[in-house]
Amino acid sequence: MIDLETGLNLYSKMLQARLFEEKAAELYTLGHISGFCHLYIGQEAVVVGIAHNMQAQDSCITSYRDHAHMLTLGVSPDAVMAELCGKATGCCKGKGGSMHIYSREHNFFGGNGIVGAQVPLGTGLAFAHKYKKDGGISVTFFGDGAANQGQVYEAFNMASLWKLPVLYVLENNHYAMGTAAKRAVSGQSLKTRGDAFGIPTVSVDGMDILDVLEKSKDAIDKVRATSTPVILHIDTYRYRGHSMSDPATYRTREEVENVKKTRDPIIKFKNYLMNEFKVDAARLDEIEEEVAGVIENSAKNAISAPYPDASELETDVIL
Repeated sequence: MIDLETGLNLYSKMLQARLFEEKAAELYTLGHISGFCHLYIGQEAVVVGIAHNMQAQDSCITSYRDHAHMLTLGVSPDAVMAELCGKATGCCKGKGGSMHIYSREHNFFGGNGIVGAQVPLGTGLAFAHKYKKDGGISVTFFGDGAANQGQVYEAFNMASLWKLPVLYVLENNHYAMGTAAKRAVSGQSLKTRGDAFGIPTVSVDGMDILDVLEKSKDAIDKVRATSTPVILHIDTYRYRGHSMSDPATYRTREEVENVKKTRDPIIKFKNYLMNEFKVDAARLDEIEEEVAGVIENSAKNAISAPYPDASELETDVIL
């Protein structure tokens, strides 16, 4: 059970993730964001719920669908939006962009463009936590598409064998680019992929932040206390295509609209706050307006910010 203050904070963070992504989509369409851009719309409850249970010393790593992770871990919308636009005021000085965003200050290690590559990297972060005895764990996000990559299972084997403090978060949004998981996953399901390595798997409804909060807390506590890996298999759904260049013609409009109507995590949690705490809808609307204003300002600031100077071309880059 959460209290009202916590609930309102979580609601604000989910709104921040969604409204930021919607604004990013707008800026991409207008040509302010170049390259690839992968949106997290629909999956907000996953990272917000898990991050709520993390501690400052914990590390986090994910794939290229990473904007919401940065925001939730405390990076300002200004710094993230400027980075997407390739501006000097971005958190990576405009060099990371959407896919390779990073913040050492917040223990966020990307933003990784190679499918599944973040899993062995996240396992390495767990090894570092154990080696340094800093009490931290690695929270490593990956998708159902990455779950078919061989390096994932090499990492599972190592994490189990060496007893590493890593929480693997398998965000199953049911589509790896344009391929439905039911067409690409052999065996019973992705829920059993850790069995061969003795890694327990917990099933989570990623469209219900209360379920995410409860089960991720138990999993994080277990990883931290025992220094052994745990997998969260999270059933979630992305509303947009794989990236902004994906028209998502591999699924029907009716399918997407049905999920929005029946499972949307923000609407579901908004109703919970009104029913459980008797929060007035007007108060929640005020929170949304406040968040929207912050996001709008981040977009204006990003557009007006300068591009990196040519002298920055080779700085912070391994040649």
